Amino acid sequence: MTCEACQTIPPVVVNDYQTKGEWKEVAGLKTYITGPLTSKKAIIDIYDVFGLASQTLQGADLLAAAVGAIVLVPDFLKGQVAKEEWFTTQEMSEEKAAFFKILALDENAKKLTDFLEVAKGEYSGVESWGAFGLCWGGKIAVLASQPGTSFKVSGQVHPGRLDVEDAKKLNIPHIVLASNGEDKKVVDQYHEVLVGEGKPGVVEYYGNMHHGWMGARAKLHEEENLKEYERGYNQLAAYFSKYL
Repeated sequence: MTCEACQTIPPVVVNDYQTKGEWKEVAGLKTYITGPLTSKKAIIDIYDVFGLASQTLQGADLLAAAVGAIVLVPDFLKGQVAKEEWFTTQEMSEEKAAFFKILALDENAKKLTDFLEVAKGEYSGVESWGAFGLCWGGKIAVLASQPGTSFKVSGQVHPGRLDVEDAKKLNIPHIVLASNGEDKKVVDQYHEVLVGEGKPGVVEYYGNMHHGWMGARAKLHEEENLKEYERGYNQLAAYFSKYL
């Protein structure tokens, strides 16, 4: 168990963030790797559909520093990212349809499991593995956390396609940080399943935050978003420090 001070993330950089890690190919995927490489703990961080954004990579660095873990951010979408304008219209262009096709949930959950097995070989000193994801990545993380998983702890942040049936299948500690962009009824259902006496789960509703406040859509120049970005990553760090 790390001390409380160790669970506190370093100061967040608002502008022109310089990443702390390195890039390496793991399981055939370009992967951002940060944190102490001799650590016995590791976390796989699955980004949102906007890919390897600066705010997401800074979040990985913050988590690695606070937990004392290796954090890996694989480029599952291989450089393809969503366009913001796709989410302002119902129109389905050929390009948009093709991109959404590569987001297939079961296929990417398997890809995460396969990535983990290769990463275990690359980082053989790691004794416990965790995973969390942002939006779409959160769905991938929870699907890969079902019975038989090799993950010890997992989580979802401003989760996409939140479904209480996923929560019912979990048998490892799991944390959910939801935004006001999620269905509050489903967030409450998650809370009912995961939180309570004798249960390790955490479900918190950041009702003042937009969907994406800890990922690529984070507006770190806005005081409230910066504060809640820091609080969210501190909450993740404390949780993963406790259960990883």
